[in-house]
Amino acid sequence: MLKDGPATARPPVTHWPTPALEGVDFDPVLAGLMQAGPVTRIRLPNGSGWAWLVCRYDDVRMVANDPRFSRKLVAEHDVTRLAPHFIPAPGAVGFEDPPDHTRLRRTVAAAFTTTGVERLRTRAKEMLDGFVDGILADGPPADLTERLLAPFPLAVVCELMGVPEQDRPVVHEWTTLILSSAQGAERSERAKNEALAYLAARLRSGDVPHDDSVIGLLDKAVRDGEVTLEEATGLGLLIQIGGEAVTNNVGNMAYILLTRPDLMDRLRARPELRSSGLNELLRYIPHRNAVGLSRIALEDVVVAGQLIRAGEAVYVSYLAANRDPDVFPDPDELHLDRSPNPHVSFGYGPHFCPGAMLARLESELMVDALLDRFEDLRFTVPTAELRWRPGALIRGPEGLPVTWS
Repeated sequence: MLKDGPATARPPVTHWPTPALEGVDFDPVLAGLMQAGPVTRIRLPNGSGWAWLVCRYDDVRMVANDPRFSRKLVAEHDVTRLAPHFIPAPGAVGFEDPPDHTRLRRTVAAAFTTTGVERLRTRAKEMLDGFVDGILADGPPADLTERLLAPFPLAVVCELMGVPEQDRPVVHEWTTLILSSAQGAERSERAKNEALAYLAARLRSGDVPHDDSVIGLLDKAVRDGEVTLEEATGLGLLIQIGGEAVTNNVGNMAYILLTRPDLMDRLRARPELRSSGLNELLRYIPHRNAVGLSRIALEDVVVAGQLIRAGEAVYVSYLAANRDPDVFPDPDELHLDRSPNPHVSFGYGPHFCPGAMLARLESELMVDALLDRFEDLRFTVPTAELRWRPGALIRGPEGLPVTWS
């Protein structure tokens, strides 16, 4: 135990109201917290008490990868948080620590290998072309979110999950409600329970694909005694929700390209920049409001000179880490050729997003479609009239009304 000294002098608690933000503007409260120091204290709109916030790139990666910080204990604490409807599904992989966390992720690993994701590429491209062909056949104007950015990731993640086409609309409705507090905590919680019940019924029925779909892999893991049914449904729900986050993230990318035609022109003229350009867009966009899931310190730990005591809650900000000037020179500017670009947009450590490769594949295909298949793509309304998802945990536009030549 450290004696009282500089490491125990605690910074003030900053209330973070997380106001509804429009466009891709960086959260001004988070910007102020970054200026205040590498480790500060925050109070979010829901839950109780306060929590530590870690912002600097190296510190974020250390905490995210350090077994002295537990996700499992978060379910037992009423930690200050953004969402009013925080009730994790029992056994959910996002609230497990190794070795249980490792055991759960291993059950679906085959669906997310490079080979597995690349196997899906051809089918994903076929589905994307079908959506784009329909948009072009109907002619302008169109809402990109409604016609492409929402249905395409839904179709891909449901293909990966093994969700039949007739079930996809209701699955999409559930995940939208889970990811938003706009209709209240009770409605979000009911949607979560309905989605879990659906997955449990599919697994109990035995009517599942015996392949490398997520439901197929979970069914095998349950039958082999590797996971419980409760654990399987919690893991399946997390993957379904994560898959649909692509809609908002690519919506933010599309907004940037449509409001920065110089960037769109450059990517069209120099296709070799698209890979690094997508990485830079992933670094730059606001993936979420505020912060994600917290961790609980299992013992006293010093981070950036600040003593975090056992039992205290800690958040890391991947958004802040992606703007660390010591790692990303000129961090508030978009440089399509930025290299190296070690962004942490998909997290870091044991809880690194299992669907990162799939999300990148979907994003790449959709951005390519916007660049290659639409001539003179532009908004039909002033950008000030665009609406952004209210109460959403993941930031993104409600709609992107566009026209083209």
